[in-house]
Amino acid sequence: MILRNRKQQSRERDLSQEPLRPETPFFAVGDVHGCDRLLDRLLNRLDKMRHPEALLVMVGDYVDRGEETSRVLRRIRVLSEGAGDLMHCIMGNHEKMLLDTLDDPVANGPRWLRHGGLQTLASYRVPPVLGQRPEAEWLEMRDRLAEALGDATIAWLRGLPLTWQTGNVVVVHAGADPALPIADQERGNFLWGHPDFRRTPRADGLWVVHGHTITEAPKVDQGRIPTDTGAYATGVLSAALVEEEGVTYVSA
Repeated sequence: MILRNRKQQSRERDLSQEPLRPETPFFAVGDVHGCDRLLDRLLNRLDKMRHPEALLVMVGDYVDRGEETSRVLRRIRVLSEGAGDLMHCIMGNHEKMLLDTLDDPVANGPRWLRHGGLQTLASYRVPPVLGQRPEAEWLEMRDRLAEALGDATIAWLRGLPLTWQTGNVVVVHAGADPALPIADQERGNFLWGHPDFRRTPRADGLWVVHGHTITEAPKVDQGRIPTDTGAYATGVLSAALVEEEGVTYVSA
């Protein structure tokens, strides 16, 4: 089963990789995709685990596909702004598509709507543009969405980093080119992944925590720590507790 409660947690360690050496333990929460009720349940479960030293890291893709994007963004932004260095949020490709639509709705809006933007618009009660419509209608949709999001949320989204690192563990949204140092990666690798990421292990001893790719039963594999269990499709949202002792998966 995908669901793992506190009695079913799985602690894993990849013995072929350099030992995990995060400077601080942390929970990495997988792709939320507009599933606020699942996020609430998972955060409550993590809180009950009573691990006061563990930070909270969100791997991106907070928006689209699920029906509660507006609530998810409000919750995560308020939590992150109040938590300071105890919580870190990175950008996913769906946040990038939303921002690209705000910047140029005519060029980028159709693609975003095909990949989950319709649900985000619905959560903000903004009517979508469907089919081949005049530019003015796309601009009106953009303006209504920007007003519904608000300047503070848009600024927060634009300020999201692409990576977060502690010790020899880096968190990205989709992946990275295993042949290049993290500092030398193209931005698109972090947002959309790299063709070699899942088939070639890194040679620098760096562990990579990621979301983006749905996995039914997340498992540590050659230094990769997946977190996305497809919340919007499966009804299961997962997190990975990463610490020197290994990786523990927890789901709600």
